[in-house]
Amino acid sequence: MYNQMNYYKIPREEWREFYQDHISPLSAEELSRIKSVNDRISLQDVQDVYVPLVHLLGLYLRSRQDLLNKQADFLGIRAHKVPFILGIAGSVAVGKSTIARLLQTMLSGIYPDKKVQLITTDGFLFPNKELKRRHLMKRKGFPESYDMRRLLLFTNDVKNGLLAKAPVYSHKVYDIIPGKFEVVDNPDILIVEGINVLQLPSNQQLYVSDFFDFSIYVDAQESLIKKWYLERFGMLLDTAFQDPTNYYYPYAIGDRASAFRMAKRVWRSINLPNLHEYIVPTRNRADLIVHKTKNHLVNELFLRKY
Repeated sequence: MYNQMNYYKIPREEWREFYQDHISPLSAEELSRIKSVNDRISLQDVQDVYVPLVHLLGLYLRSRQDLLNKQADFLGIRAHKVPFILGIAGSVAVGKSTIARLLQTMLSGIYPDKKVQLITTDGFLFPNKELKRRHLMKRKGFPESYDMRRLLLFTNDVKNGLLAKAPVYSHKVYDIIPGKFEVVDNPDILIVEGINVLQLPSNQQLYVSDFFDFSIYVDAQESLIKKWYLERFGMLLDTAFQDPTNYYYPYAIGDRASAFRMAKRVWRSINLPNLHEYIVPTRNRADLIVHKTKNHLVNELFLRKY
């Protein structure tokens, strides 16, 4: 569990009262477009949890800029633009992607003069061809399956205001798309989402999170995450049968019970060990832990004291 000495434990009922000066900036239609497969989030969740969170991020954003301005005054130079980087970590199927897209939409709405971009670290997985060469296909998602050096260089370029390119990963084909990139060009705010954003690669001296101005870990009980993972797998099968190019197509047109046995093996042999060994141990590095219960309902939050 969390180191209670380092965090304020805040129930949802208390958190929702911290900032209610603005109503939800989203419509039900906008929220529907943001949600990932089988993720559950309501406009009430946005109002209770994410409106106060965006306000908190605004405090960090202004505080960081004020510090940069004072530092520039101290050095007798002109303050330069430094992107604010927000990291979002957590297990597969816990709802990171939905939260990342939601925060991107809300921050863009509340700060219309700021450029807010989002990338996922899935793009920094080695291509399947390289993973096969390294005999890592069965370790896909583990730290060694990511090109962490490239991710660190990318993040460093962003922080220094340089144009940076993030490779694009397709869950449809289960691989990197050759020659396709997400261009990040001097944003005001960059959201970096992925299971590995708080991890320390064994061959590097830097954490990716060393470049972050704020980090969030999305948490839930292991049994719930497994349930959400299998629910999501079933929903992917429900659409994949229409597309022979989809990675899940053979499972979608085959025996459903066999497909789910395969998904459970993947959970036991890949996702669960990765969660225990590499993802959960990074939880206490986050500035904010968002804890979910049944139906993806956020019931409490843990805000780092220092």
